Amino acid sequence: MRQFWVGAVALLALAAGARAETIAIRAGKLVTDAARPAAGPSLVVVTNGRITAILPADAPVPAGARVIDLSGKTVLPGLMDAHVHLTGDPGTPFWREAIDTDEYATAVGLKNALLTVRAGFTTVRDLGSAKASGFAVRDAIRDGLAFGPRVLASGPALSIIGGHGDVSGFREEVTHALDSDNTCTGEDQCAARVREAAKRGADVIKITATGGVLSQQGRGLGAHFTDDEMETIVKTAATLGLKVAAHAHGADGITEAAKAGVASIEHGTFIDDAGIKEMKAKGSWYVATLMALQGVNARMGKGIYTPVVEKKAREALQKWGVGLRAAQRAGVNIAFGTDSGVFEHGANAGEFALMVEKGGMTQQAALVAATTGTARLFGIEEDVGTIAVGKRADIIAVDGDPQTDPKSLMKMAFVMAGGRVVPLND
Repeated sequence: MRQFWVGAVALLALAAGARAETIAIRAGKLVTDAARPAAGPSLVVVTNGRITAILPADAPVPAGARVIDLSGKTVLPGLMDAHVHLTGDPGTPFWREAIDTDEYATAVGLKNALLTVRAGFTTVRDLGSAKASGFAVRDAIRDGLAFGPRVLASGPALSIIGGHGDVSGFREEVTHALDSDNTCTGEDQCAARVREAAKRGADVIKITATGGVLSQQGRGLGAHFTDDEMETIVKTAATLGLKVAAHAHGADGITEAAKAGVASIEHGTFIDDAGIKEMKAKGSWYVATLMALQGVNARMGKGIYTPVVEKKAREALQKWGVGLRAAQRAGVNIAFGTDSGVFEHGANAGEFALMVEKGGMTQQAALVAATTGTARLFGIEEDVGTIAVGKRADIIAVDGDPQTDPKSLMKMAFVMAGGRVVPLND
């Protein structure tokens, strides 16, 4: 019997090898690494989802390969977004949280995952969803059931009781029914919440280190967790091989989160010199999410947000881009993230222009942040971020020069995610 199964496995392996597709991509210009100048006409060979060769344009195409002609385009690595919310849509009234099921959220997430990958984003980090919906979206894409980016998911963010990330704005019995068991008080309970998230399948731990703009709590944007609680969260996550992303707007919360050792500061709206100093000392990554405030600004005064939310939004808008400008000038690590879900999914590349215009970055630096920078934050730089032999075949193509023109990234001519060619139209 054992010999039968060994033989069956061998036959299946041979069949899989026979079915392995080879794709040859003809590139007009090839950006293998966003930090380096583009090469001229080239041939990129992909087999079974991996890059297997990078050749001169006149090299012979492997026998039996499917040829994709992008000789009039610039080919470059797939983009990455460190902060998305695939299972939500912008402008959704907060009370829908009490009506929509997790199954519905999963369907919304798959819809938005397709929009995101069609926009050229082949890896994303989903930082906040219901207990199971974000993981379901991740797993469906991983198993080839749907087109979408590779997803690293956190599940519900860890929050203090009554803080940003906790359920608020409803009757007590409704609040209880919607509770995601994601709040904690004290070191022991916070450590337990991290372990529970890991048990559910979290790829990263997200905490709300400060108040937030869009939650219904009106206690401002200041620090939430105690220093000991945050340090415990980070240490517990590290023992499980997980990094921590900290939603943080207020200056004190940013500084304390960085001091605790979080991998990234999300938003960083009111960062000050102390926060910048701590981030540099710890090697933390700054994820500005400037598109979030653009999405919020477009919806102000239209009855979409409650007065509590609009008050906090006005405070944050006064500092739009200021933190990124200061952080990048000081040499803080910069990753690329948008907070999509606060604005329309699929418009993620709008962040490039904002990083240049409001954050003072060059377009090339912004592109580095969206490729090798974010790959380093995620800890997957050996697999993605550049076009290199052996790496996952996350490849996009655009018209124009994406290293100098942010607008060139607003429309994709071609997207390949994990070796799968993504249909750009229904």
